[in-house]
Amino acid sequence: MPTFVAKIRDQKGNSRTEKVVAETVAKARTNLRQQGYVVQDLKKTGGGFSLGDLNSKFATVSVKDKAVFSRQFAALVNAGVAIVRSLGVLSEQCTNPKLKSALIDISNDVQNGLNLSDAMRKHPQCFDGLYVSMVQAGEVGGVLDEVLNRLAKLLEDVARLQNQIKAALSYPTVVGFLAVSIFIGMTVFLIPIFANIFKDLGTELPPLTQFMLWVSEILRSWRLFLVIGICVGIWIAYKQYYKTPVGRQTIDRLSLKMPLFGDLIQKSSVARFSRTFGSLTRSGVPILTSLEIVRDTSGNQVVANAIDAARVEVQQGGMISLALQKEAVFPPMAIQMISIGEETGEIDAMLMKIADFYEDEVEQAVKALTSVLEPIMIVVLGGMVGVILLSMYLPMFKVFDSLG
Repeated sequence: MPTFVAKIRDQKGNSRTEKVVAETVAKARTNLRQQGYVVQDLKKTGGGFSLGDLNSKFATVSVKDKAVFSRQFAALVNAGVAIVRSLGVLSEQCTNPKLKSALIDISNDVQNGLNLSDAMRKHPQCFDGLYVSMVQAGEVGGVLDEVLNRLAKLLEDVARLQNQIKAALSYPTVVGFLAVSIFIGMTVFLIPIFANIFKDLGTELPPLTQFMLWVSEILRSWRLFLVIGICVGIWIAYKQYYKTPVGRQTIDRLSLKMPLFGDLIQKSSVARFSRTFGSLTRSGVPILTSLEIVRDTSGNQVVANAIDAARVEVQQGGMISLALQKEAVFPPMAIQMISIGEETGEIDAMLMKIADFYEDEVEQAVKALTSVLEPIMIVVLGGMVGVILLSMYLPMFKVFDSLG
């Protein structure tokens, strides 16, 4: 959105320069007049290169950013501060450039008479359908501060779940990177030194040594770019295949059956579904709308299909638990608890209990996964180094045998 520089005079007669973000010159002038300023001059800033615009374009709004914003926004609204003023205060102290720009735009739209949820809907990169729907329900019910607190709690739980999974993957990632780096370094720099010694000895090299010399030659020649090109091509083909409905369905179904990780993915999906669905229904969002939002934020096509089947079942007067049971994606315990919630009319409370239980299960699964991966990665690292050392020492053993 364009930025304008305005020379204004306040109610005390003091003149100063102010920056305004608005769609047009007329809207910028209107915004300033509504704040009680007299506009003396208004110009659009130059369209040259701006580091701030570049940061705003490539910045991402994390779950933690939205959770902090929601908690602070709820506190201001609960204290009786007007929405426009609250958004202005939060935009001034916001450190994320993309979120800061969005809050300025939302503040201007609300000041011009637009609903808060409709203003947020214009910025899907910052506020997704889940966020907008809950804010809309809070506006309609007059409990915006309560809904914002629920959103903050929901986002904090999601961020905690993501951090647990990242913590489980960080160790094998770091060790894997070190293993590959050590392997490449020894293959490129160490093996060629021994290759010259082997050549002077004139002895026949073992197959393992010949293979490692061949790998070393590839890594030190133009064929390395061919290998990199093939790897990049395979990755691009995988991404393109995943974008297709069949590919996404196939890969997501396989991910649920992966050893070690499949159980973790299933439990985290159930926890995320239960927490999000429970928060939406508790905030007054209709069940069909809630299921549609949860489906779009599930992150797994197989789980999304199961949720969509449940939405169709509810639309036809059926029960969510029966539809989920037919798809055989959710654990039996979760389905039974959802069924009890439907029978008692307290499905939102039951969903929260399911979310609490499976979030604890994810935490335990992450700890178990980490304890299993640590020795595996150590063995892999030691095996890679051992293969290189063995390939270098085997010819020496052969020479010693011939001399003996």
